[in-house]
Amino acid sequence: MSKSFVQITSDVSKALGTLRREIPQTMTSFGAMAKSSLQDGALSELHKELIALAIAVTQRCDACIGFHVKALIRLGASREQIMETLGVCTYMGGGPALMYAAEAVRAYEEMLPGSA
Repeated sequence: MSKSFVQITSDVSKALGTLRREIPQTMTSFGAMAKSSLQDGALSELHKELIALAIAVTQRCDACIGFHVKALIRLGASREQIMETLGVCTYMGGGPALMYAAEAVRAYEEMLPGSA
């Protein structure tokens, strides 16, 4: 059975809810760091999310791939921007990054509106 990035992000979101209840200070602090890190500055939020996707791919984190692809779709990232980012991932991370770049393509295609 093929993994579903919609399901992965849903399942992880539920578990993160548990962490928010059990360790609220840690989760609030992490959330504040994430929000601050992704704000527009010298780099736009979209460019920062592309960087986050690249890190997710090279670190081989399915949930991270799902969450950052979802954010990129929300921000209006083009397919070309995502594909070029995945190309850099492959260049820097070799074969293992290529396999997770393919997973990011699957996540993008699964989460894109109208793809269901």
